[in-house]
Amino acid sequence: MSTPGPETGLRALLREDLRGETAYGAPQLSVAAALNTNENSYPVPEAVVAEMAAELAGLLPGLNRYPDREFTGLREALAAYLSRSGTPVSAEQVWAGNGSNEVLLHLFQAFGGAGRRALGFTPSYSMHSIIAKTTGTQWVDGRRSAEPGRLFTLAPESVAQQIAAAQPQLVFICSPNNPTGTAVGLEVIEAAYVAAPDAVIVVDEAYAEFARPATPAALTLLAGRNRLVVTRTMSKAFALAGGRLGYLAADPDLIDLLRLVRMPYHLSSPSQAIARAALRHADRMLATVGAIKDQRDRLVRELRRLGFEPVPSDANFVLFGGLADAAATWQALLERGVLVRDVGIPHYLRVTAGTPEETSAFLDALAELGPEHQLTRGETK
Repeated sequence: MSTPGPETGLRALLREDLRGETAYGAPQLSVAAALNTNENSYPVPEAVVAEMAAELAGLLPGLNRYPDREFTGLREALAAYLSRSGTPVSAEQVWAGNGSNEVLLHLFQAFGGAGRRALGFTPSYSMHSIIAKTTGTQWVDGRRSAEPGRLFTLAPESVAQQIAAAQPQLVFICSPNNPTGTAVGLEVIEAAYVAAPDAVIVVDEAYAEFARPATPAALTLLAGRNRLVVTRTMSKAFALAGGRLGYLAADPDLIDLLRLVRMPYHLSSPSQAIARAALRHADRMLATVGAIKDQRDRLVRELRRLGFEPVPSDANFVLFGGLADAAATWQALLERGVLVRDVGIPHYLRVTAGTPEETSAFLDALAELGPEHQLTRGETK
């Protein structure tokens, strides 16, 4: 009998529930139009870059010391930014991490774990279920509407019924939702909160700044709801994906519980300084949001004109259907220098709203494809 190789031996040591899993990862390819990860296509403004550089120059000699463990200045700046919407938020209500994925991990570590369940309404942000798996939390796939005209939406009654059936300790609702771009009404969040008196309700608002006018924000529901959490990120609207800064707002008592699971000094001094500089120039950093929304709406119009089925979006991307073979179309677009995202929904792909030039590159490439890439009437979706 041969001795198992090193890889076999290591995999035998891996937690049994992780064996056979694959790591998360979107392709990072050198293409003319990278429209697959919902990044902001516009660079950080030069004036903000200069201020960030000055901040870093001032703190680099002091890197022999640990950063502010409580990241007090950053929490104050984030609270001030959130309060601009008209809903007062204090620094004591704010938490942050290295991207919103880390604050989501903190929530799972504090309120999930072995013998506990988390419910999310799929299709939705895949990292929710992945983090559930890595923390030993049972994940329950909730359902979204499949009705024409209500596709991928959530209704309060359905959400409440699914929560009652699953009895979760964590409930995740994305608004706007990734990958569909659909937002939910506040009545959905209120119904979830009432239906789950023993659960933490997490509303993932990573794309909130791109929402269309009159789209409600869950931030307005925080007062008096100590189990409600609203997560945000600086990766998208703030064009700071490489800065890795995500955050959440919640009741101060819930924030205090997250201190039990965070790693000591988890936010580096450079990360805090870069984020503070960006927040001081919030208006300048967000100046491209309007242009991105214009391109998103252009995508919806042009995709419909080309015979595809775009989902109305409140995010910086558009999910579109009507594809005969999503994987084949993805490859055909890549061969034309355009990288989009195959999110695993049959007959659908997702495209980020980029610059006007990137949007044109995508639309031109799609228009070049033959009719074999589109579903014909009567085909099953």
